[in-house]
Amino acid sequence: MAEDETDLLLFPPLRAAWSPRGQSAEVLLSGWNARRVVFGVMNLRTGNRLFLPRQKQRGEDFRAFLDLIHDHYRGWHVALLLDEDPSHTARGSKSLAERMKMTLLWLPKRAPSLNPMDTLWGQGKDEISANKQYATIGEQVDRFLGFLSGLTDHEALHTTGVLSKRFWLRRTLSKTF
Repeated sequence: MAEDETDLLLFPPLRAAWSPRGQSAEVLLSGWNARRVVFGVMNLRTGNRLFLPRQKQRGEDFRAFLDLIHDHYRGWHVALLLDEDPSHTARGSKSLAERMKMTLLWLPKRAPSLNPMDTLWGQGKDEISANKQYATIGEQVDRFLGFLSGLTDHEALHTTGVLSKRFWLRRTLSKTF
């Protein structure tokens, strides 16, 4: 399984947009920038995804996500592919994963392109968050999660490159392809 998290900000990410020649595109902003963190995991064999929005990205938030994963995949051996964020490497997080019999597989530093979740986050932000500000951060989180949850499992695997013949873990996952 691939695990990652992303920040959603009330101030939208600005992307290329069309506007009349000689005029700048207008993006309305409020004066307050709220933030939420969305934790996510994708089963690289099935495409099934789990998400958990949180206020922050601290060790206790990551451990709450580990609880969600453990509850969903009870009885299965879970191996998580993840980066070395401090919330992941915290002693409490590693201990909880060990008690839950989860294997933590560390990605190389500065290699987000190896994590398919990073691609999924980008697609969601391009579709839902770019160039528009929502009335509340909660509304944005709901729409973001609605978009990502609305993808079929096959669409999620396809759009993140997991089904590509050049996906870097293809040999490991080849039993299902």
